[in-house]
Amino acid sequence: MTRKSKQPGGHNPLTYAERKKLTSYGTATARLSTDSQRKFGDCCLGLEPARDPVATPSGHIYSREAIVSYLLQKNKELKALRAKYDAQLALEQKRKAEEEEDTKERAIVQFAKKDQGAAQQSESAHSQSLAKKIGSKISTESTEEGKDTLKRTSYWLSEYQPEYDDSETSLLRAGPPPDRPLSPMSGNPLRLKDLIPLDLAREGEGRKGKVVCAVSGKAITTQRAIVIKKTGKVMLYDMYEKLAKPSMTCPATGKKFKQKDVIELKKAASGFAASGQTIAKRYRPTLT
Repeated sequence: MTRKSKQPGGHNPLTYAERKKLTSYGTATARLSTDSQRKFGDCCLGLEPARDPVATPSGHIYSREAIVSYLLQKNKELKALRAKYDAQLALEQKRKAEEEEDTKERAIVQFAKKDQGAAQQSESAHSQSLAKKIGSKISTESTEEGKDTLKRTSYWLSEYQPEYDDSETSLLRAGPPPDRPLSPMSGNPLRLKDLIPLDLAREGEGRKGKVVCAVSGKAITTQRAIVIKKTGKVMLYDMYEKLAKPSMTCPATGKKFKQKDVIELKKAASGFAASGQTIAKRYRPTLT
């Protein structure tokens, strides 16, 4: 066995060669190639060329069938979640009302005791209290009751760890459910009428190749691109700056538009670091 030198501040008992053999420890990193990246014009849900493509206000592209199915499913889930939330809210309000009523009753009883002063208890009440005092001195609890007492007092024991059931209040702590389903990519509220139809022109036979600019005809890969909501035309950002923005007229259709009608689409990425996220990490425990 080789000698392990002591480095300043080091406390790892393993050598570099030994650590290299332990491949199941430490955070794993991998570089994403171009084939691992989503191409421009692909559906963010289906991860394939979008059919009947639409865009959201955040600039993400989806197939209409995929995003509509997603929104319908989320609306059903939100409806069920709102029903559960309303039921829990009603139970919580009922519990608070009962607690307030009990507090008022206890206050009335305490006031009555103070007002009566040192009045003698009745014979029946006195005999009952005496029986309770005598019974408390004699252990009459069963084995199960003793375990319950031990569980309540010896909470540090593993088999007697206290359990907390938050199923009745979990939704109340999280707050009321949102009114609308959230976008799967941006997390912003999304409605069906917010979807923007796209007129994506593709190159190659069958129109299954890369998306091309509606003005210049160049393929759109990792460049910035925009869509004009009124026309649905997708063009490179450079073409928009040079030809469309000065006159606020769509070069492909000749229709006028406003600045609020311009939506910048999320660009695709490649294996180069300048295009976006190219490193994937997976956390694993270390030996330090």
